[in-house]
Amino acid sequence: MKKARMIYASSEADADILYATRHFVPDPFLWWEWRGQTHVVMSPLEIDRARKSKNIDHVHAPEEFILKGTSASTAQLIVEIARKQKFNAAEVPASFPLGLAFELKKLGFHIDVVEGPFFPQRQFKTADEVKKLTVALRVTEAGLARGFEVLRQTKIGPKGVLRWGNAVLTSEILRGEIDAVVVKKGGLPANTIVAGGDQACDPHERGSGPLRANETIIMDIFPRHQSTGYFGDLTRTVVRGRASDAQKKLYFTVAEGKRWVQKQMKPGVDGKKLHEALVQRFTEAGFPTEKRKGRWVGFFHGTGHGLGLEIHESPRFAAGKFKKGLALTVEPGLYYPGLGGVRLEDVVILQTGGILNLTKAPQFLEI
Repeated sequence: MKKARMIYASSEADADILYATRHFVPDPFLWWEWRGQTHVVMSPLEIDRARKSKNIDHVHAPEEFILKGTSASTAQLIVEIARKQKFNAAEVPASFPLGLAFELKKLGFHIDVVEGPFFPQRQFKTADEVKKLTVALRVTEAGLARGFEVLRQTKIGPKGVLRWGNAVLTSEILRGEIDAVVVKKGGLPANTIVAGGDQACDPHERGSGPLRANETIIMDIFPRHQSTGYFGDLTRTVVRGRASDAQKKLYFTVAEGKRWVQKQMKPGVDGKKLHEALVQRFTEAGFPTEKRKGRWVGFFHGTGHGLGLEIHESPRFAAGKFKKGLALTVEPGLYYPGLGGVRLEDVVILQTGGILNLTKAPQFLEI
């Protein structure tokens, strides 16, 4: 078979086609690679912008393949492109539309779904990509700085409820302040986490309602940069007021765990074994991971994940041995209802002999 590589998706929603084109388009469009050349078909609405792209070799209008004034489905267009360019099959990512695949099959066009990443090289960041991740992180850090600023301005009201100005400070209000700065700096926030007290014990709980003094507050911010599509990801945990001895032990156990993991990280180290060793270190420090009253407590999520054009992308931290060029988050956490949750997160790049930590945000407990 003469096989091309093909994607049909919106580059605002699909990281693979954005990686291939570096071109934002809200509606699905066709990209393919054949004989070392990349191609796209664009509507009249998008074609002029696409022709300015340095990452696409050939930009086509539909009428180059389908007679102008006639209608054709996307599958029919693909079959006609394949006929004219002399290929008869395509490799596609697992996200390829199922309905389109079925229609192509009916038309006799063969589809092979690629197992695993469609662009394995995406996980190895170039110097330019590291710069883009760094810019996204600086936007993220600006949002976090606003979160710190607002918390410092609060006063402690009755029952420990935080007040900011003349109103109760809620997770929603603080999230809005963080997100507003992120937008002003060029980021697109999505589900920023501001969770206090027992809400912080559910790692993906966004947080709602009044924030209180002397409780742990997790702020996890992960915007996408509007210009590049790359994500920042950053988590800090603070207590407004005074942390108890138990909260301090929880916090500094996580902080020490993060430092320890980062010191161990280098190409060739097994991420799964490193994660398991961290879980054991936490257990030995008095913070076991187990089920209590039907819910998990302790460290029950991954130590980190790949970061780039997706907030969670290949590889997972525990997927195998680290390789040079990987961009990974390092985000250990401990969660115990009644005590609180603590998570701390940086973004690192694997380098020869160690890591480059891209994160510059300060890390402290009491505010």
